[in-house]
Amino acid sequence: MLKQYETVFIMTPVLSEEQMKETVEKFQKFLKSKDAEIVFEDNWGLRKLAYPIQKKRTGFYHLIEFKADPQIIREWEVTFKRDERILRFLTVALEKHAIAYNEKKRARAKAKAQEEEATS
Repeated sequence: MLKQYETVFIMTPVLSEEQMKETVEKFQKFLKSKDAEIVFEDNWGLRKLAYPIQKKRTGFYHLIEFKADPQIIREWEVTFKRDERILRFLTVALEKHAIAYNEKKRARAKAKAQEEEATS
């Protein structure tokens, strides 16, 4: 039985654009190798941290929403812990209300983008 999860991770700000993309691809490949389905992804970009982590005040944020077997989550999180480019990460199991909220939020964003495209 697949459950839906959401992971937000923060990468160190000293990475180049290419290194950041390689890091994200590494985690995408991990999920695909475990037969997980990536539902949604969002790159939040460089943001200020609430408090310094490893003497860094900013970090690259990235969100991945996916469906996976619950047994791979421990291995997923170990992969984050072993990567020195990751400052922090958080994986949350989504319940049905959170899934519905995320779907509505994406639908609104898509409709707004289409509306802006039509007016320009």
